[in-house]
Amino acid sequence: MSFEKNAVNINRHDFLRQLGFAGSTLAAVCFAGRLQSCTNDRVSPVPTNLTLDLTDQANAALKTNGGYVIKDGVVIARSNTGAYIAATLTCSHEEKNEITYQTDHFYCTAHGAKYDNARKGLNSEGKKGIRVYTTSLTDNILTITA
Repeated sequence: MSFEKNAVNINRHDFLRQLGFAGSTLAAVCFAGRLQSCTNDRVSPVPTNLTLDLTDQANAALKTNGGYVIKDGVVIARSNTGAYIAATLTCSHEEKNEITYQTDHFYCTAHGAKYDNARKGLNSEGKKGIRVYTTSLTDNILTITA
């Protein structure tokens, strides 16, 4: 066997320590683009006179109690009572744009925060509440205002 003339001998501990550092650095570089943080860079803007035509096929989900649509950072839903309600798409727990509507409450798919139709948090993740908006219906035009 031949060895390189400039080879450096290191003990097992130093070798494993260097290997661990190099491996963790490589893993950090490889996975940096794939990991997401728990916060979102973009918080949904507050609407000013957002309107929806309820006869438009894109809003068909609002014909059914419990149905919802998302438009311009706002979750617009039809509650179980048939009332139209609206809330921000941005969860107050960690500002993820993940709010949906589930039958009778707003729900964050990222961390499970729940909010009632009036904005109140229903669990520990939703304890900060959620921003809700005023809705008004004239003929088939639903208007959402901050």
